Amino acid sequence: MEENKSVIGALFFILMVVGANFVMYGIVRGAARSKGKGFWETFGKAMNTSTKKKNDDMDELRRKMEELQKGGKEE
Repeated sequence: MEENKSVIGALFFILMVVGANFVMYGIVRGAARSKGKGFWETFGKAMNTSTKKKNDDMDELRRKMEELQKGGKEE
């Protein structure tokens, strides 16, 4: 009886792992085929973080600091 329960438990575990793999495969396949683009192109764009916004924020901060420094020197 104990042996049957352990076999059923092992089969249930294997089915859960296989089912989770199929679900993940479906999610990745759907994400990779978004807008008709290939997997590597979509993956590359997802992994490539854009530094443009960061640079814009830093430029804005630099301009504000220069304005504040000029304003402090005039007074």
